[in-house]
Amino acid sequence: MRENVQVTSANGSAAAPLPPRLIATDLDGTLLRDDKTVSARTIAALAAAEEAGIDVFFVTGRPARWMDVVSDHVHGHGLAICGNGAAVVDLHGDEGGHIFVKVLPLERADALDVISILRAAAPGTSFAVERTGGIHHEPAYPPLQFDAASSVAPAEKLLAADSDLADQPVLKVLAHHPELTPDVFLALAREAVGARASITRSSPTALLEISGPGVSKAGTLALCCAERGISPAEVVAFGDMPNDIEMLRWAGTSYAMGNAHPEAVAAASGRTVANNDDGVAVVIEQILKAR
Repeated sequence: MRENVQVTSANGSAAAPLPPRLIATDLDGTLLRDDKTVSARTIAALAAAEEAGIDVFFVTGRPARWMDVVSDHVHGHGLAICGNGAAVVDLHGDEGGHIFVKVLPLERADALDVISILRAAAPGTSFAVERTGGIHHEPAYPPLQFDAASSVAPAEKLLAADSDLADQPVLKVLAHHPELTPDVFLALAREAVGARASITRSSPTALLEISGPGVSKAGTLALCCAERGISPAEVVAFGDMPNDIEMLRWAGTSYAMGNAHPEAVAAASGRTVANNDDGVAVVIEQILKAR
């Protein structure tokens, strides 16, 4: 027998969301369990939502090449929003690959400005450059978790106009600091950089994700919804970290996970249980039951 989980709205009452047309969910710390798997319960809930005519969009900070874990669970449209809104990707591309449908890049000049500013504001910061073709990083940057860098060099060289990589748009720059706490580093960087770029974080370490000015999960999700005639009021969103805050605020109904960062909780209209307890599936099941 399944547990009786009470999902609450912001004021603590029982949640009763209107039937949505689109579900937008973050992956790490939200849809995925801590071991980076999708539970059988969640797989079933996603399939049931799509069968009921509700589009499901994965909206993540991950690059497209890390989407294999969920690519089999994108039905119909086949699209996902990657890189914190920097790219819309068709995960049903040729031969099981992916195709970039839309790219909102961080321009080279802006990236170089941000790197220069952060080197001065937070000495010891190391950088990585995420392009459409892969990731490249500086020698001092921490070892990567999921894949090896395509090249290793100072960020200024990786972003040089005559680089062999110059034809690949920059999706984001990653900045790591070995000593600052994550939220302190984020606040410092935002103050120093200003409107030159969008800066957020999703890692438990002091790792910042830097995108083009105005680029966010919310902004790209809004574009995708507008193309489908879907209003914010018809969207249910899920997230757990600062890079989800704009999306949680934008959606008509939104849920922070039981394991969410306090600022994500404050941004959401409701709260569900933790990712390891299938919090996204719990809400989807309640939505479908209400229908």
